[in-house]
Amino acid sequence: MTAVPDLAPDVLRLSVAPMMDWTDTHCRAFHRVLAPKALLYTEMVHANAVIHGDRPRLLGFDASEHPVALQLGGSDPALLAEASRIGADWGYDEVNLNVGCPSDRVQAGRFGACLMKEPTLVAECIAAMQAAVRVPVTVKCRLGVDELEDYDVFLAFVDTVAATGCTRFVVHARKAWLQGLSPKENREIPPLRYDWVHRLKRERPRLTVLVNGGLREVAEVESQCAVVDGVMIGRAAYHEPYRLHRMAVALQGAAPRSRAELLRAFLPYVDAQRSRGVALKHIARHVLGLFHAQPGGRAFRQMLSEGAPKPGAGPELLERALALTEGREAA
Repeated sequence: MTAVPDLAPDVLRLSVAPMMDWTDTHCRAFHRVLAPKALLYTEMVHANAVIHGDRPRLLGFDASEHPVALQLGGSDPALLAEASRIGADWGYDEVNLNVGCPSDRVQAGRFGACLMKEPTLVAECIAAMQAAVRVPVTVKCRLGVDELEDYDVFLAFVDTVAATGCTRFVVHARKAWLQGLSPKENREIPPLRYDWVHRLKRERPRLTVLVNGGLREVAEVESQCAVVDGVMIGRAAYHEPYRLHRMAVALQGAAPRSRAELLRAFLPYVDAQRSRGVALKHIARHVLGLFHAQPGGRAFRQMLSEGAPKPGAGPELLERALALTEGREAA
């Protein structure tokens, strides 16, 4: 099998995690303004939904989002291969397999984190996906699940999957409990073990290894990028979008833009979407945290939360909300 070239290293240094109900196309378009070179991910989409569902709704994205990756859920190699082919045809730059989500619904479908217990099946899925597309096929996984809390078991999982030719692993640096913890608790309670991810990179230097989990500060991101190939940021990027911007410019060695500049840079996209009939509420919800902990931030959120659902609301509402913060932005 001919190797598929991976994305550029500067793209892989920072990515935004797939987050259900959050990282839709409008969210990703906003994040692209904040982080011009970051790799953006869709919400997880099950392979069956890609094959049989509403593809424009599930797979549609704006050209500004590139580079953008499609994250798939599933455990049937043939279905995942077909869904990967469809995703590549839609123009995605990467297809990623979810081996980390611990929700009950995901487990019932035999995909997500429970697949950490089935490395051979994961390898079969990845091999089938690779054979179907000419874009990188990658894995997002945990350190283990339940009683499987052993570095050698984790390494064996990675090695089994890497034997297919898969070279990039995004590792949420926690294990998951499949029973007894909610998805939210699984993001917070199992201890972070960044050292396992660092060790993986040392012992498998030819792999591209990205770390995910618990990263909120610019200094933490810079420190991780000195040890592994990149970081993936999740809820910190969504709840406080300006953190994502500060991380992005720090890694690029660039100067940060103000929150007001960033929001105004997003307005042409908002205007274009409104002209296509997209309600403002579907877009504005993703920018609510831009002025988190800033003077006027509460009034900014309130105006958008109350005004965006109203019929006819458009980009001018964002300008009016922005006016509540003008001249008051802190460092």
